[in-house]
Amino acid sequence: MTEETWPNGRHVAVVINVMYEKWSPGSAPGIGPMGNPLPGGALDFQALSWSEYGSRTGIARLLSLLDGHGVTASVYASGILAEHAPETIAAAAAAGHEICGHAWSQDVILPCLSPEAERADIEASTAALEAAAGRRPLGWISPRCTPSAHTAGLLAAAGYQWFGDVFDADLPYLLETEGGPIVALPFGLDVNDLPMMIRYGAPARELAASFSYLFAAASAEPSKAFLDVTVHAHVAGRPSGAQALREILKTVTRSEDCFFATRAEVAELHLPGAFKDRG
Repeated sequence: MTEETWPNGRHVAVVINVMYEKWSPGSAPGIGPMGNPLPGGALDFQALSWSEYGSRTGIARLLSLLDGHGVTASVYASGILAEHAPETIAAAAAAGHEICGHAWSQDVILPCLSPEAERADIEASTAALEAAAGRRPLGWISPRCTPSAHTAGLLAAAGYQWFGDVFDADLPYLLETEGGPIVALPFGLDVNDLPMMIRYGAPARELAASFSYLFAAASAEPSKAFLDVTVHAHVAGRPSGAQALREILKTVTRSEDCFFATRAEVAELHLPGAFKDRG
Protein backbone atom coordinates (compact mmCIF):
# COMPACT_ATOMS: atom_id res chain seq x y z
CA MET A 1 0.00 0.00 0.00
CA THR A 2 1.58 3.30 -1.05
CA GLU A 3 1.48 6.29 1.25
CA GLU A 4 -1.12 8.84 0.23
CA THR A 5 1.22 11.82 0.04
CA TRP A 6 4.85 12.71 -0.41
CA PRO A 7 6.77 13.66 2.76
CA ASN A 8 5.92 17.34 2.28
CA GLY A 9 2.19 16.57 2.31
CA ARG A 10 1.64 17.20 -1.40
CA HIS A 11 0.22 14.64 -3.79
CA VAL A 12 1.96 15.32 -7.10
CA ALA A 13 5.68 15.49 -7.91
CA VAL A 14 6.61 16.80 -11.35
CA VAL A 15 9.88 15.91 -13.05
CA ILE A 16 11.14 18.03 -15.94
CA ASN A 17 13.20 15.79 -18.24
CA VAL A 18 15.48 17.47 -20.76
CA MET A 19 16.67 15.07 -23.45
CA TYR A 20 19.94 16.39 -24.84
CA GLU A 21 20.86 14.21 -27.77
CA LYS A 22 23.31 13.80 -30.62
CA TRP A 23 23.86 11.20 -33.32
CA SER A 24 27.23 9.73 -34.26
CA PRO A 25 29.02 10.96 -37.41
CA GLY A 26 27.30 9.66 -40.52
CA SER A 27 24.00 9.08 -38.72
CA ALA A 28 20.83 11.15 -38.51
CA PRO A 29 17.51 10.82 -36.65
CA GLY A 30 15.25 8.16 -38.07
CA ILE A 31 12.27 10.39 -37.40
CA GLY A 32 12.17 14.09 -38.19
CA PRO A 33 9.81 16.86 -39.23
CA MET A 34 9.73 15.74 -42.88
CA GLY A 35 8.48 12.31 -41.83
CA ASN A 36 9.39 10.18 -44.83
CA PRO A 37 12.78 8.39 -44.76
CA LEU A 38 15.11 8.91 -47.71
CA PRO A 39 15.41 6.03 -50.18
CA GLY A 40 18.47 3.85 -50.47
CA GLY A 41 19.80 4.60 -47.02
CA ALA A 42 20.92 8.11 -48.00
CA LEU A 43 22.00 10.32 -45.12
CA ASP A 44 19.18 12.74 -44.29
CA PHE A 45 20.96 16.07 -43.95
CA GLN A 46 17.68 17.85 -43.21
CA ALA A 47 17.07 15.64 -40.17
CA LEU A 48 20.72 15.96 -39.19
CA SER A 49 20.62 19.77 -39.28
CA TRP A 50 17.31 19.73 -37.39
CA SER A 51 18.85 17.59 -34.64
CA GLU A 52 21.88 19.88 -34.30
CA TYR A 53 19.57 22.65 -33.08
CA GLY A 54 19.74 21.07 -29.64
CA SER A 55 23.40 21.77 -28.98
CA ARG A 56 23.62 24.98 -31.02
CA THR A 57 20.54 26.73 -29.64
CA GLY A 58 17.91 24.69 -27.83
CA ILE A 59 19.78 23.60 -24.72
CA ALA A 60 20.75 27.16 -23.82
CA ARG A 61 17.14 28.34 -24.15
CA LEU A 62 15.79 25.53 -21.98
CA LEU A 63 18.44 25.99 -19.28
CA SER A 64 17.74 29.72 -19.20
CA LEU A 65 14.00 29.10 -18.89
CA LEU A 66 14.43 26.62 -16.06
CA ASP A 67 16.84 28.95 -14.27
CA GLY A 68 14.36 31.80 -14.54
CA HIS A 69 11.76 29.69 -12.73
CA GLY A 70 14.17 28.20 -10.20
CA VAL A 71 13.48 24.66 -11.40
CA THR A 72 16.01 21.84 -11.30
CA ALA A 73 15.60 19.25 -14.06
CA SER A 74 16.94 15.83 -14.96
CA VAL A 75 19.12 16.25 -18.08
CA TYR A 76 19.91 13.17 -20.20
CA ALA A 77 22.96 13.78 -22.35
CA SER A 78 24.46 11.64 -25.08
CA GLY A 79 28.06 10.90 -24.15
CA ILE A 80 29.27 12.22 -27.51
CA LEU A 81 28.14 15.70 -26.45
CA ALA A 82 30.83 15.67 -23.77
CA GLU A 83 33.26 15.84 -26.69
CA HIS A 84 31.15 17.98 -29.03
CA ALA A 85 29.83 20.61 -26.57
CA PRO A 86 31.26 19.95 -23.08
CA GLU A 87 30.58 23.50 -21.96
CA THR A 88 26.81 22.94 -22.23
CA ILE A 89 26.94 19.89 -19.97
CA ALA A 90 29.15 21.77 -17.52
CA ALA A 91 26.64 24.64 -17.50
CA ALA A 92 23.73 22.28 -16.77
CA ALA A 93 25.67 20.65 -13.93
CA ALA A 94 26.74 24.01 -12.51
CA ALA A 95 23.09 25.09 -12.43
CA GLY A 96 22.32 22.09 -10.22
CA HIS A 97 20.54 19.90 -12.74
CA GLU A 98 20.78 16.12 -12.42
CA ILE A 99 23.01 14.85 -15.25
CA CYS A 100 21.95 11.40 -16.46
CA GLY A 101 23.37 8.87 -18.89
CA HIS A 102 21.73 8.41 -22.29
CA ALA A 103 24.24 6.13 -24.08
CA TRP A 104 27.03 7.41 -26.33
CA SER A 105 24.76 8.54 -29.17
CA GLN A 106 21.15 8.20 -30.24
CA ASP A 107 21.88 5.67 -32.96
CA VAL A 108 23.09 3.23 -30.31
CA ILE A 109 20.23 0.75 -29.80
CA LEU A 110 21.14 -1.40 -26.82
CA PRO A 111 19.23 -4.60 -27.74
CA CYS A 112 21.33 -4.69 -30.93
CA LEU A 113 24.60 -4.84 -28.97
CA SER A 114 26.40 -7.73 -27.34
CA PRO A 115 26.65 -7.50 -23.53
CA GLU A 116 30.34 -6.64 -23.92
CA ALA A 117 29.63 -3.83 -26.38
CA GLU A 118 26.83 -2.51 -24.19
CA ARG A 119 29.10 -2.50 -21.14
CA ALA A 120 31.72 -0.59 -23.13
CA ASP A 121 29.13 1.99 -24.24
CA ILE A 122 27.95 2.52 -20.66
CA GLU A 123 31.53 2.92 -19.45
CA ALA A 124 32.48 5.37 -22.22
CA SER A 125 29.31 7.43 -21.79
CA THR A 126 29.68 7.57 -18.03
CA ALA A 127 33.33 8.62 -18.14
CA ALA A 128 32.68 11.33 -20.72
CA LEU A 129 29.76 12.84 -18.81
CA GLU A 130 31.69 12.72 -15.54
CA ALA A 131 34.59 14.59 -17.15
CA ALA A 132 32.29 17.29 -18.55
CA ALA A 133 29.93 17.64 -15.57
CA GLY A 134 32.45 17.18 -12.77
CA ARG A 135 30.38 14.45 -11.19
CA ARG A 136 29.42 10.92 -12.11
CA PRO A 137 25.90 10.34 -13.50
CA LEU A 138 23.82 8.05 -11.31
CA GLY A 139 20.66 7.82 -13.43
CA TRP A 140 20.11 6.49 -16.94
CA ILE A 141 17.56 6.26 -19.73
CA SER A 142 18.48 4.39 -22.90
CA PRO A 143 18.01 5.74 -26.42
CA ARG A 144 14.42 5.12 -27.46
CA CYS A 145 13.84 4.15 -23.79
CA THR A 146 14.66 0.64 -24.97
CA PRO A 147 16.97 -1.50 -22.82
CA SER A 148 18.42 -4.90 -23.55
CA ALA A 149 17.97 -7.91 -21.30
CA HIS A 150 21.28 -6.93 -19.67
CA THR A 151 20.94 -3.15 -19.26
CA ALA A 152 19.65 -3.02 -15.68
CA GLY A 153 22.35 -5.38 -14.42
CA LEU A 154 25.13 -3.61 -16.30
CA LEU A 155 24.01 -0.25 -14.95
CA ALA A 156 23.82 -1.55 -11.38
CA ALA A 157 27.29 -3.04 -11.69
CA ALA A 158 28.56 0.31 -13.01
CA GLY A 159 27.26 2.10 -9.92
CA TYR A 160 24.06 3.58 -11.30
CA GLN A 161 21.33 4.12 -8.72
CA TRP A 162 18.31 4.24 -11.00
CA PHE A 163 17.21 3.71 -14.58
CA GLY A 164 14.02 4.73 -16.37
CA ASP A 165 13.56 2.08 -19.07
CA VAL A 166 10.44 0.69 -17.38
CA PHE A 167 6.75 1.36 -18.07
CA ASP A 168 4.97 -1.15 -15.85
CA ALA A 169 4.22 0.89 -12.72
CA ASP A 170 3.29 4.36 -11.50
CA LEU A 171 5.92 4.71 -8.78
CA PRO A 172 9.55 3.61 -8.30
CA TYR A 173 10.41 0.11 -7.15
CA LEU A 174 13.63 -1.74 -6.32
CA LEU A 175 14.82 -4.22 -8.92
CA GLU A 176 17.29 -6.99 -8.11
CA THR A 177 19.70 -7.73 -10.96
CA GLU A 178 22.79 -9.83 -11.55
CA GLY A 179 24.80 -6.63 -11.03
CA GLY A 180 23.06 -5.73 -7.77
CA PRO A 181 19.97 -3.72 -6.87
CA ILE A 182 18.85 -0.70 -8.89
CA VAL A 183 15.78 1.53 -8.63
CA ALA A 184 13.38 1.10 -11.55
CA LEU A 185 11.88 4.54 -12.11
CA PRO A 186 8.93 4.33 -14.55
CA PHE A 187 9.01 6.77 -17.44
CA GLY A 188 5.76 8.57 -18.31
CA LEU A 189 5.00 9.26 -21.97
CA ASP A 190 1.86 11.39 -21.62
CA VAL A 191 3.71 14.70 -21.98
CA ASN A 192 6.61 14.15 -24.38
CA ASP A 193 7.36 16.56 -27.21
CA LEU A 194 8.95 14.08 -29.63
CA PRO A 195 6.00 11.73 -30.22
CA MET A 196 3.43 14.49 -29.79
CA MET A 197 4.96 17.11 -32.06
CA ILE A 198 7.00 15.05 -34.52
CA ARG A 199 5.34 11.66 -34.81
CA TYR A 200 1.75 12.90 -34.48
CA GLY A 201 2.16 16.48 -35.66
CA ALA A 202 0.50 18.21 -32.71
CA PRO A 203 1.29 21.91 -32.19
CA ALA A 204 3.56 22.81 -29.30
CA ARG A 205 0.67 24.22 -27.29
CA GLU A 206 -0.69 20.67 -26.92
CA LEU A 207 2.16 19.93 -24.52
CA ALA A 208 0.69 22.36 -22.01
CA ALA A 209 -2.85 21.12 -22.67
CA SER A 210 -1.82 17.49 -22.17
CA PHE A 211 -0.05 18.36 -18.95
CA SER A 212 -3.15 20.11 -17.57
CA TYR A 213 -5.22 17.00 -18.35
CA LEU A 214 -2.64 14.68 -16.79
CA PHE A 215 -2.30 16.89 -13.72
CA ALA A 216 -6.07 16.88 -13.21
CA ALA A 217 -6.11 13.08 -13.51
CA ALA A 218 -3.27 12.66 -11.00
CA SER A 219 -4.84 15.11 -8.57
CA ALA A 220 -8.06 13.10 -8.62
CA GLU A 221 -6.25 9.94 -7.52
CA PRO A 222 -6.24 9.20 -3.78
CA SER A 223 -2.54 8.32 -3.62
CA LYS A 224 0.60 10.24 -4.49
CA ALA A 225 1.88 10.46 -8.05
CA PHE A 226 4.83 11.69 -10.02
CA LEU A 227 4.51 13.10 -13.53
CA ASP A 228 7.11 13.27 -16.26
CA VAL A 229 7.30 16.29 -18.55
CA THR A 230 9.81 15.52 -21.29
CA VAL A 231 11.28 18.02 -23.72
CA HIS A 232 14.05 17.45 -26.24
CA ALA A 233 16.53 20.26 -26.75
CA HIS A 234 16.21 19.91 -30.54
CA VAL A 235 12.39 19.78 -30.48
CA ALA A 236 10.84 21.88 -27.70
CA GLY A 237 14.03 23.89 -27.32
CA ARG A 238 12.55 26.13 -30.03
CA PRO A 239 10.48 29.21 -29.10
CA SER A 240 7.02 27.62 -29.32
CA GLY A 241 8.08 24.56 -27.35
CA ALA A 242 9.73 26.73 -24.71
CA GLN A 243 6.48 28.69 -24.39
CA ALA A 244 4.58 25.45 -23.75
CA LEU A 245 7.11 24.48 -21.08
CA ARG A 246 6.81 27.96 -19.57
CA GLU A 247 3.06 27.45 -19.18
CA ILE A 248 3.61 24.06 -17.54
CA LEU A 249 6.11 25.54 -15.08
CA LYS A 250 3.60 28.25 -14.15
CA THR A 251 0.85 25.68 -13.63
CA VAL A 252 2.98 23.69 -11.21
CA THR A 253 4.23 26.77 -9.39
CA ARG A 254 0.67 28.00 -8.79
CA SER A 255 -0.52 24.67 -7.39
CA GLU A 256 -0.51 24.01 -3.66
CA ASP A 257 -0.58 20.25 -4.25
CA CYS A 258 2.36 20.00 -6.62
CA PHE A 259 6.15 20.37 -6.47
CA PHE A 260 9.17 19.94 -8.74
CA ALA A 261 11.72 17.18 -8.18
CA THR A 262 14.47 15.45 -10.08
CA ARG A 263 14.11 11.76 -10.80
CA ALA A 264 16.73 10.90 -8.19
CA GLU A 265 14.76 12.89 -5.61
CA VAL A 266 11.54 11.06 -6.51
CA ALA A 267 13.26 7.71 -6.05
CA GLU A 268 14.79 8.70 -2.73
CA LEU A 269 11.52 10.16 -1.42
CA HIS A 270 9.55 7.05 -2.33
CA LEU A 271 12.22 4.53 -1.32
CA PRO A 272 14.10 6.17 1.59
CA GLY A 273 17.57 4.75 1.95
CA ALA A 274 17.54 3.01 -1.43
CA PHE A 275 20.69 4.87 -2.43
CA LYS A 276 22.48 4.40 0.89
CA ASP A 277 26.05 3.14 0.54
CA ARG A 278 25.70 3.11 -3.24
CA GLY A 279 27.32 5.33 -5.89
